[in-house]
This record gives sequence, C-alpha cells and structure tokens, in this order.
Amino acid sequence: MSLSVLYEDNHLIAVNKRCGDIVQPDKSGDTALEDEVKEFIKTKYHKPGAVFLGVTHRIDRPVSGIVLFARTSKALERVNTLFREKTIKKTYWAIVANRPEQTEATLTNFIRRNEKQNKSFISTKATTDSKEAILEYKLLSSISKYHLLEVLLHTGRHHQIRCQLAHMGSPIKGDLKYGYPRSNPDGGIDLHARKLEFIHPVTQVPVCIIAPVPKGGIWENFDLK
Repeated sequence: MSLSVLYEDNHLIAVNKRCGDIVQPDKSGDTALEDEVKEFIKTKYHKPGAVFLGVTHRIDRPVSGIVLFARTSKALERVNTLFREKTIKKTYWAIVANRPEQTEATLTNFIRRNEKQNKSFISTKATTDSKEAILEYKLLSSISKYHLLEVLLHTGRHHQIRCQLAHMGSPIKGDLKYGYPRSNPDGGIDLHARKLEFIHPVTQVPVCIIAPVPKGGIWENFDLK
C-alpha cells in the first residue's frame, strides 16, 4: 500500500494525498483516500469490524498534500470546531508562472461558486451568493520561468487559492480551469497542502504536520530547504 502517513495517534491520522486522489467516494467510482486509510488502520491494528474514520476537511482532486482524519467521534467533533473557529493554521505551496507584482500581500475578495461548472468566480462586491475569501501569500523562491508562493489560508472557500491567485494574474501551473494555458502531464496542478498547525483537540499539545512535496517534476528545481 502506497499510503504516506505523516502523523498518527489514537485520535487523529494525517496522510500526504497524492495528486489525482479523491478524498471521499464520488460518482467516478475511483478508490477514495478515506477508504485507503480505513484499510490501513484495519490491517495495522487487526480490527475485525468496521473502522470509524471522520473526514475533517478536503482538498481538491488535482491538489496534493495533507489531509487530516479523525479516528474517533470525539476527535472529529473537536477538530470540526477547530476548523470552524479558524484556529487551525493552513499553509499551502503553489507554483505559478507569472510573478506577482508584490512579493507578499493579503488578498481579500468575494467568491461566488457555480456548482454546475464546479468553478468559483470573483465578485466585484458582496452579493447574496458570494462569500468573503482571505489569504496571505509570500514569494519564497524563483527559477527561470516559475515562482514558488507560500499561501496562508484564512478562509476555506471552494477553489479559493486557485481562484484568487488566477484573479491576481498568477494562475497555478497546470490549472486549466483557472486560466493556465497548459495541463501538467499527470493532470494535476502544482498546489500542495504543505503544513497544518494546531493545538491537539484531546491532548492539548501543539501539533505541526508537514507534507513533503511530490517527487519528480518541477518541485525538484526549487531549493525547498
């Protein structure tokens, strides 16, 4: 099993999602990460019955990086509270071709989701069907044609990072849906859920989970130390 476990205790388990994996089962019928993690726990701990696993959040199918699951109902309820109260710090890395005008800034927009297109759009002002979206970004590194941005997400809107960076003029490499001209060979995009930081909802100990970037490809051209 190729599952990459980043953190595990009696209450939580975090894995490094591969580009192309779905977090939960959908109409595609493809194997979901949720089911892989359940099988991992069942096999590792020789559990005879059904395995409880709570999905605390999701990242898009073409995105890689950290996905955090709860192993108990109590942990699920408490982690959901942390996400709702925005006390979990979420950091992403994104590779873009167009260097932002500012090396670091805060982006605040109103985002409207179109469910039929499975796409989000920036509204010029607040509307009844839009939600405020806030993120901070910082330029970490540049190579000949591409730039690595670190993104701190303050709200969790649909396709938020993809939509806001594209609106800024810096669509993520490989993201055809949001204006990048070419797809990546693997069909994914170069957006990676890099880090989660929070106070453990049960033990009250600080937790920092970091996900290595995908092997191969453009990531290896950056100095990521």
